[in-house]
Amino acid sequence: MPPIRVRSNFRRRFDLLASHFRTLTLPCVLSGLGTLAACAAGPRTGATGPTSRFPAMTIANGPLAIRVTYPPRDAVLTVAGDSTFIFGSVGNGNATLTINGQSVRVHPNGSFLAYLPVPRDSQRYLIGASLAGATERVDHPVRIPPRPAPITNDGPLVAEQQSVRPGSSARWATGERLTVAVRANANATVVLELADGRRAPLVSARETVRDSTLWQRTASVEELGAPARLLVTRGADTIALSVPAQHLIDSLGAPPRLARLVSASSVPDTDQVVIARPVLNGTYKWMLLPGTIVQVTARVGNQARIRLDSQLEVWTDTSSVAELSDGSVAPRRIVGNPRVATAGDGEWADVFLPMAATAPFLIDQLPGALAITLYSTTLDIDIAALRSDTSVVRNVTWSQLASDRGQVVLHLADDPYGYHVRWQPGAMVVRVRRPPRISGSRALEGLTIAVDPGHPPVGATGPTGLYEGDAVLPIAERLRDELQRRGARVVLTRTTLDPVALADRPVIARRANAHAFVSIHLNALPDGVNPFTAHGTGTYFFQPQSAPLAREVQAGMVQQMGLRDLGSFYDNLAVVRQTWMPSVLCEGAFLMIPEQEAWLRTPEFQQAYARGVADGLEGYFRALGRHR
Repeated sequence: MPPIRVRSNFRRRFDLLASHFRTLTLPCVLSGLGTLAACAAGPRTGATGPTSRFPAMTIANGPLAIRVTYPPRDAVLTVAGDSTFIFGSVGNGNATLTINGQSVRVHPNGSFLAYLPVPRDSQRYLIGASLAGATERVDHPVRIPPRPAPITNDGPLVAEQQSVRPGSSARWATGERLTVAVRANANATVVLELADGRRAPLVSARETVRDSTLWQRTASVEELGAPARLLVTRGADTIALSVPAQHLIDSLGAPPRLARLVSASSVPDTDQVVIARPVLNGTYKWMLLPGTIVQVTARVGNQARIRLDSQLEVWTDTSSVAELSDGSVAPRRIVGNPRVATAGDGEWADVFLPMAATAPFLIDQLPGALAITLYSTTLDIDIAALRSDTSVVRNVTWSQLASDRGQVVLHLADDPYGYHVRWQPGAMVVRVRRPPRISGSRALEGLTIAVDPGHPPVGATGPTGLYEGDAVLPIAERLRDELQRRGARVVLTRTTLDPVALADRPVIARRANAHAFVSIHLNALPDGVNPFTAHGTGTYFFQPQSAPLAREVQAGMVQQMGLRDLGSFYDNLAVVRQTWMPSVLCEGAFLMIPEQEAWLRTPEFQQAYARGVADGLEGYFRALGRHR
């Protein structure tokens, strides 16, 4: 059995789809054992795809051989509800199968997928298969963390250490106010006891969950400089919880240290960025240039808080900040007169923003414009040098939003299509790309399309062991052939089964000057989700310019494959963050669904997937041509 590979963003991605699935999965979660058995067996027709459109499963006639693909033996199941899935194969399509006493459907190719009650008491799946008098049994242990005790007014006093905030020691700026909080019974009393014996009550927040409430108050980092306690009391009962000590970012109370942003990436300088987030461990928002000097105002675990200007602080990885020596001085960033120069035979324009040092920035895409916000920066602009050729950038305007924040707006001839930011000595350069010229009859003629067969490393695995990285390569190859027949030049980021680093894939596309990037993937679900209703086709994007392409590709895939239309979604995925071209990630089918795994082995389904993506690309560029 091949190794199990689990994609880390399944839970976040499922949250995006929850509105589609919640009402569908609830009956199987809440119903009695009879309905759960039906869920385990799965729908016989029509629920997992258009069975008449693709070849029937190959019949498996081998000996009994129970193999559990997921969950792995001794895996920790993170299940909030009462049911979860298990899938694998038994070697023969004529076998009968039971799991923990429930009858489970065996598909003709020997695969199975079951949605069963979580074995919280036994912590194991007892699997039995029978075929023509022969039997095989497997004891498959798993680990299921205990559920937290319910918090009710008439139940026991409950306050859990894991709910305490701050949850670990960290480093903060002098004078910072921190929130101290704990979740406990609504009818309890909660007090913060500092190391010097002083006590201060916590107050009940408005947020309540049943009979529990979030108790909180603020305290300075200096007050929390030594370990403190939270005392949760009701009647004669008291629970004491520890609050970890907090520390100053500089033990002398001096201003926050300066640091230089660095990138751990091995890709060339022009493709390196440092990611920053609006909240601790949040989603990505800022793509900053390495070499930018910032203040570090806090360190929490592997995250550092950096100050972009007097009004904004964001979070990045501690590995991305290299503190400078004492006495270092923050650079003075003053932007002079912008200059616009066309290049690439008129395919793009370079906008030069002269300044002495790199600045933190954010680029917002607007209708017909790019707004560049520059933090810790002053604008000293009285003229902008524009070329007579205005096919890309027609005008430049600017405004000082605050004393240390400026904004430069590039007014474009079209809506934003692609851009790339780099630093050269003495100037920040924003290269703005013009949309391609589209042929009337053959919309893809002369365009370059980057096709990315997703994985390895990592990826999903189906019931009979089909690995995602292996399954998507022939689809990508068929997509290449389909696009070439329609006049496009195609660049594959991977042509073998060998791994390609995640960060290298969009770089390959940018170096090829591709006009679009499409990453081919297959989906799976997190523990606890009903797979018989929570599956289909979805498309993901990150940059605003990619949303129209995502909608067209989604429509093409649904039309060709006929699976449930999950829609297109904004999602923080590494390969679609690039800005030089519209970029999407396709999750055309669910590899964990037995029928869909079987179809993915067939040329017919591979071709349908490829044709759907090609139709979407062609539809997108045809519409782009009509709008110009």
